[in-house]
Amino acid sequence: MTEPENPVSSPGSSPPRRAGSTSLVKPVRSIPWIEVITTVAAIVLAFVVGAILMIVSDTEVRSSFAYFLARPSDALTASWDKVSSAYGALIIGAVGSWEAITETTAQAAPLICAGLGVGLAFRAGLFNIGAQGQAIWGAIMAALVGFSLHLPPVLHLLVAIIAGVIGGGIWGGIVGWLKARTGAHEVIVTIMMNYIAAGLLAFFLTTTLFQRPGRTDPISPIVDWNATFPRLAGSQLHLGFVLALLAAVAVWWILDRSTIGFTIKAVGANPHAAATAGMSVGTTTIITMTLAGALAGLAGVQAALGPSASGVPVPLSAGIVGSIGFDAITVALLGRSKPFGTVLAGLLFGALHAGGLAMQSVAQTPLTLTTVLQSLIVLFVAAPALVIKFVPFVRTRELKPVGPASEGALA
Repeated sequence: MTEPENPVSSPGSSPPRRAGSTSLVKPVRSIPWIEVITTVAAIVLAFVVGAILMIVSDTEVRSSFAYFLARPSDALTASWDKVSSAYGALIIGAVGSWEAITETTAQAAPLICAGLGVGLAFRAGLFNIGAQGQAIWGAIMAALVGFSLHLPPVLHLLVAIIAGVIGGGIWGGIVGWLKARTGAHEVIVTIMMNYIAAGLLAFFLTTTLFQRPGRTDPISPIVDWNATFPRLAGSQLHLGFVLALLAAVAVWWILDRSTIGFTIKAVGANPHAAATAGMSVGTTTIITMTLAGALAGLAGVQAALGPSASGVPVPLSAGIVGSIGFDAITVALLGRSKPFGTVLAGLLFGALHAGGLAMQSVAQTPLTLTTVLQSLIVLFVAAPALVIKFVPFVRTRELKPVGPASEGALA
């Protein structure tokens, strides 16, 4: 009795040997550190494009190219002086001194927290554009506790942080509940929730509860010192940065060491298969969006309880969170929705924010160039096919697309 020509391999067995073949079929292995290579290449390309923009937009440098054929050294020298002075000032302003480094950490802390919230939603296949509204609610609740209650030092700060995290978590959980129970798309819902949160903040600042006594403009009382983040003397390094790092560790543990983390990644990879396996997709969606909102709420807490450059607590106002929620999307994309990558991306963007002012004052470069650099970095990270044009040893099939559909994978 002869064996079949194409026996079915049992699980865990070696691949069958093809007829007339002397070697086994080997699976294609991906290049180690492929994501690191593409990310570094994206950053380098972004800075190259930024340098070109600086050269083209500078009148003096551009005029030196009028006689480039006669004296090419003038144009090259002027271009180098412009680019080197700008990027040199950017580096010095970001990491050139202890004060600069601590300013970078202060700028990065809320970006890391909000980026973790967006990235966690990505892993579940959800696009959380509502980090802005969730951060606003985190700031509202933290500031309200900060200036309305008068508690002992440690207790006051702890209650304010918890209130802000709960506020953001509830705001994100509403989105998860609407998607799980009604099928509403989270992108549309989160965008609308951002508008609602901003409108409610503007309304609250006109009420007696939130308005500073003796003032008619929309600004709140100053948060008590007991409720602000302690910081090192003479620097911007405060407790909020430590909380951001602890939040990254917590997200890592949830995703890689807990049952709910496995469920989140399973639902993100294939919700239909997860449901077939007995997992509740709706419950996972609600939990994920609640956790994402809590992390974004912690970013709002950073804005409300963190010290300003002058050291005075920041009052609650309409623009207290700035564009943290929207910047968090770029941070999560650059960090590829992974906790460690999000921390590095947050530090990078924090450095760009901190060094942007120095670049503007020293090299007379517009502050908006830092925003352009951020956008270019994310553009190149999100377009790996463009990156491989400059990194030819990276194969297209080994590059992973960036976004909710890919970041929800079990890996």
